[in-house]
Amino acid sequence: MVGTNLKAETMGLMEKRSALEAEMNAVIERLTQPGGPGISGNLLDSEGFPRHDIDIPTVRAERRRLAELRNDHKEITEKLNENIQVLHSARLAPKSSSLKDSDDQSASVVDIVASASSTNVHRDSTNAMDVDVIVRVPFALVDEIADASPAGEDGLQLGDQIVKFGNVEIGDNLLQRLASEAQTNQGHGIPVILVRQGAQVNLTVTPRTWQGRGLLGCHFRIL
Repeated sequence: MVGTNLKAETMGLMEKRSALEAEMNAVIERLTQPGGPGISGNLLDSEGFPRHDIDIPTVRAERRRLAELRNDHKEITEKLNENIQVLHSARLAPKSSSLKDSDDQSASVVDIVASASSTNVHRDSTNAMDVDVIVRVPFALVDEIADASPAGEDGLQLGDQIVKFGNVEIGDNLLQRLASEAQTNQGHGIPVILVRQGAQVNLTVTPRTWQGRGLLGCHFRIL
C-alpha cells in the first residue's frame, strides 16, 4: 500500500528539484554570457596571468555553487526515481477488491507526479510513458558551441542538459559513446532529448563536416 506520506515526499522533492534546476540555469546563464568564462573555460590569459576582463573570485564561487547544485540535483533525482518506482509498482500490482482504493490512490499519485515533472512536455497518452519521462536523468551539459557549427544550426543551446542522444543514455564511457554515435550517424539526423530551463525539448541534430573541428562543433560536459 502506498501511503500519503510517500506522495507528499515525492511532490516535495519535485518542487526542490525544479528550484535547483532554475538556480542552475541562472548560474549557467551568468557564466556563459558573451565574453564570460563559461562553465569550464580558462581563467588565465595566453601568457598565464589571471584574466583582467572577468571577476575571477566571483567566477570561482559561481562554479563551486554549480557543482554543489549538481550534487544536490543528483541526490534528489535518485530519491525521486526510487519513490516513482514504488508508486509505479503499486499501480501495476494485481488488483483485488480489498485493495482497489489503495490502487486508485497509487494511480493518482503517479499521474500527479508525472504532471508536475512534465509541464510543457509532449507526452504519450499512456501513464507508463509519463513515468518513463520522470525516471530519465540528464547525463551531459552543453557548455560550448562554436559559431556556425552543426550543433548550433540544428538548435542546441548553451546550458542544454542532454537526456538522450540517439542511443546514448546515462551510463559508463559516455564521452566515447557520444563520439561513436556522432561518427556512426555522420550525415544522418540523430534524435536528441534534452532539458532546457526545466522543460523537455526534442531536437534532431545531424553530425556533418563543416569549417570547424569535429562533426558537431560543441562540447559536452558529463554531469
